[in-house]
Amino acid sequence: MKLDSDRPDFAMSARKQNLDWLSKCYAKDLVQDFLVSTWVKLLELPSPFSFDEALLLCPVSADEWLAWVPDHGEVILHTGQFHPKGCG
Repeated sequence: MKLDSDRPDFAMSARKQNLDWLSKCYAKDLVQDFLVSTWVKLLELPSPFSFDEALLLCPVSADEWLAWVPDHGEVILHTGQFHPKGCG
């Protein structure tokens, strides 16, 4: 079987789209400054019944936040577990 590398592939276009999303949402070095009382979009849900958004309450460390998730309660989130609501 021979691979046809000239044909566009679904996986390649999805990967390119993902990179476009990163460039739009984050600075060049992928550092994002979040603010207190900001709603963010969760990349993974704390429970199957919770909302997919969280309200940032206060920073716990350089890369963790105390947040409130509707229908779940308070959680500590790592900055890699969410992104600003307007992205993606």
